[in-house]
Amino acid sequence: MMRPVERIDGAGASSTSGQIKLDLTKSAWIGLMLTGSLAAPFFVSWSAVALFAITTYLTLLLGHSVGMHRLMIHRSFDTVPWLRRLLILIGTLVGMGGPSQIIRTHDMRDWAQRLPDCHDYFSHRRNYLRDVSWQLFYRFDFDAPPALTIESEVADDPFIRALDKSWWLLQLSLAAIFFAMGGLSWVLWGVCLRVFMSVAGHWSVTYICHNPGPGRWHVDGAGVQASNLKWAGFLTHGECWHNNHHAFPESPRIGLDPGQLDPAWAVIKMFERLGLTTRVGTPRAIEEREDLKVKETFS
Repeated sequence: MMRPVERIDGAGASSTSGQIKLDLTKSAWIGLMLTGSLAAPFFVSWSAVALFAITTYLTLLLGHSVGMHRLMIHRSFDTVPWLRRLLILIGTLVGMGGPSQIIRTHDMRDWAQRLPDCHDYFSHRRNYLRDVSWQLFYRFDFDAPPALTIESEVADDPFIRALDKSWWLLQLSLAAIFFAMGGLSWVLWGVCLRVFMSVAGHWSVTYICHNPGPGRWHVDGAGVQASNLKWAGFLTHGECWHNNHHAFPESPRIGLDPGQLDPAWAVIKMFERLGLTTRVGTPRAIEEREDLKVKETFS
């Protein structure tokens, strides 16, 4: 049994007060990937489509779901050092930002959602197109921001600090490799379309799973209650069982109930059998949770 990681000090902070502002850096990056994505259908080949499908799925599975989310952000399990760095490197290749940026984006949002109320930017209460456009092109500037402290093993790791500075350069290196192997079509499908669909897909699933839907758990005091997306276990690597995740963020297994497919958990279990993981977490006992209730009706 493990406890959730706490990096946020919200003393004196406000989760409802602030401004949504156009983020020029995010806009330039996503705009470039979107432009390449729109060009991709004019440079299509079977090999490029296969490259897109394989690299998109594997980078999100190994890098984002296993490496960034369950390992680095929630620290729900540990690995040997070389595997930890490899998974975080693959997660950086997804194209959402450097490791520290990913932690900041996640933890600020999670902190806000677990309060009784938060700004629409974090709660995903607006319509889908507005919400996704906010996440892709805008940032939220708090009037009174919470303090975030990233643990020293992450903040002081030279490897992670290098990824924080050069995460976008990794895509240029990958583009050069793909161009040498498959020409422009591999660059457009394997870099531009992959990055855009990964980031837009991430925020699409986030939007759906933070609006009302199926799920057995209610977290007392949280203004945003997560839901499960039943049909998407394979497609989302198990991240779609988000109602479970909000209830038990310390658990590396998110698909907790029978029939809830969780490919990322299968990968973690494989690592465990190979002796590459340690301290694999389990959900806290319900009897110890004053903040967690089972819904009277759920589906």
